[in-house]
Amino acid sequence: MRVGFYQFSPIRREPELNRVRMLAALGAAPADLVVLPEMCTTGYLFSSREELAHYAEPVPGGPTCEVVANLCRERGMSVVFGLAERAGDKLYNSAVLCTPKGDAHTYRKAHLFYNEPDIFAAGDLPFPVFTAAGVRIGLLVCFDHFFPEAARALALKGAQIICHPANLVLEYAHATTVCRCIENRVFWILADRTGREQEGNKELRFIGASQIVAPGGRVIYRAAADTEELSVVEIDPAQALDKMVTPRNDLLAGRRTDLYRGTC
Repeated sequence: MRVGFYQFSPIRREPELNRVRMLAALGAAPADLVVLPEMCTTGYLFSSREELAHYAEPVPGGPTCEVVANLCRERGMSVVFGLAERAGDKLYNSAVLCTPKGDAHTYRKAHLFYNEPDIFAAGDLPFPVFTAAGVRIGLLVCFDHFFPEAARALALKGAQIICHPANLVLEYAHATTVCRCIENRVFWILADRTGREQEGNKELRFIGASQIVAPGGRVIYRAAADTEELSVVEIDPAQALDKMVTPRNDLLAGRRTDLYRGTC
C-alpha cells in the first residue's frame, strides 16, 4: 500500500485557494492514502467562534468533502484532511476520511488544546475506526497524540494505520507518535503544517517535520521543518496485525485489565 502526507502552509481564510492547492497535489499523488494537516482549508487562528463559523463546513455535503470525495472516486484513493466542521449549532475541529467509494467519515478532536475550547466543542465520537480498501484506519487530530488512551482505543478496535492531521507548535509529537507505534504496533501518518500565523498580538510558528512511522517505532520518513512536500512510501498494513513483541508477549492480549480498573 502506498501511503503519504501533503505538508504545506494553508492560506488563512482562503478555503477555495487551499482546495485548489490540495487538489493539484493530490491529483498527481501516486498513493492509495494521503493525509493532510489539521484545519488545512482555513488556517488555524481565528478571533472568535463567530468568525470561524463563516468558514466551517458540514460533513458530508460541504464543498471540501464534495471535491475530495470526487477525487477519491476518480483516483481510487483515500484522503484524510482536517477542517472546521459545522454540525447544528456546534463547531468541531475534525478530521475527515474520504474513501475510494466517495464516502466521508468523520472524527472530532477529543482533546482540545489551549484556547480551542473558546471556539470548538469537544469531540463526541468515541475514536471510530473505518475501513478503506480493506485496511482499518483510525483518525486523531493534533493534541490527541498526548493521550495514550486515544491511540490504544483505536488499536483495540483494529486500526492498522492511524492518520493524524496536525498543526503542531510543540515538539513532543515526533516522539510521542513513535511511542504510540511501539505501544500499539500500528502505522502512523503524522501530517503537520508549516509556516506562521498571526491574529492580533498572537503569533504561532508551526514546526512541520511530518512523518510516517512503522509498527515498533521505526521512522520510515520524516519531512523537513519548512518544506512544502508530498511524500509517499510503500508499506504492508498487515504488519500492524502482528502484536507480538516476543513469541510469548502479545501487546494487546497481555494487558492486565483486571488490575487497570478504576485507573481511567
